[in-house]
Amino acid sequence: MKTKVFIDGSEGTTGLRIFERFQGREDIEILKIDPELRKDPEERRKLINSSDITFLCLPDAAAIEAVSLVDPDNDHVTIIDASTAHRTLDDWAYGFPELSDAHKEAIRNGRRIAVPGCYASGFVALVYPLVVSGILPKDYPLSAFAISGYSGAGKKTIAVYESEDRPETFSSGRIYALTQQHKHLKEMKAITGITRTPLFSPIIDDYYSGMVVSVPLYTDMLGIKETPSELLAFFREYYAGQRFIQVSADEDEIAASGFLAGNQFSGWDGMKIYVTGNEERIVVSSQFDNLGKGASGAAIECMNIHLGCDEANGLNL
Repeated sequence: MKTKVFIDGSEGTTGLRIFERFQGREDIEILKIDPELRKDPEERRKLINSSDITFLCLPDAAAIEAVSLVDPDNDHVTIIDASTAHRTLDDWAYGFPELSDAHKEAIRNGRRIAVPGCYASGFVALVYPLVVSGILPKDYPLSAFAISGYSGAGKKTIAVYESEDRPETFSSGRIYALTQQHKHLKEMKAITGITRTPLFSPIIDDYYSGMVVSVPLYTDMLGIKETPSELLAFFREYYAGQRFIQVSADEDEIAASGFLAGNQFSGWDGMKIYVTGNEERIVVSSQFDNLGKGASGAAIECMNIHLGCDEANGLNL
């Protein structure tokens, strides 16, 4: 029997990428909404409650409304939400299964799954293991910087980047979230268990997709002082056997070249972790596609785990 899937918000970037990943999958039946009724609550209610899996690719308020449309006696529909709305709630599974066995089990058994944010994915993949291992003190004054393609900025911004008469400033990297109020900060703090909100400087640049998130560390402020090679070995052990996460080798050619390109893994659904620097100052970095492991790819991975099928089904590894 096919799994019935409804994508609420199928016209957005994430929704479209989720839909694309279902092409050729014979185990999935897509429930489609009449374009003229895509904002009609009753039509959405009908499709949500008729589905086995509903993906929410919506603004926060609309995602919260969508969850309220699930009938009280409906015990079969699973909601996988790609918005910010539910990522820090205790009764929602956090959709990053590689963090721990408990995270994976919550995704497998839960009916409410929150897909991590793109920047948060890169930050959490680096910081969570360091915190739970005791290497990174919870009160460490963390900072993070990141670069991303423009595809994560929404339809209006994408249209500006791809227009012929765009402003000249759009041809260079642009730092934003200057007030230190980026919407992923709450998630970055809550999921990792740190006690200070990080200083965060994201950059949007003139390419479509791909992302690098980096976290600098002073080794003498760590709970356990580590060299770059020792931290690499730690991450290799922590993520051993994980199909979606690779860890750089000491002699990795990309890291050794002195550059990590934001678009290196555009179109790939995994993530790669690097440790660079020296015995005094280390930078840990994650490199991935903001539309892959940072959004729709992660959503599909969560669905596959929940359904008990190959977790990479329909994904590019």
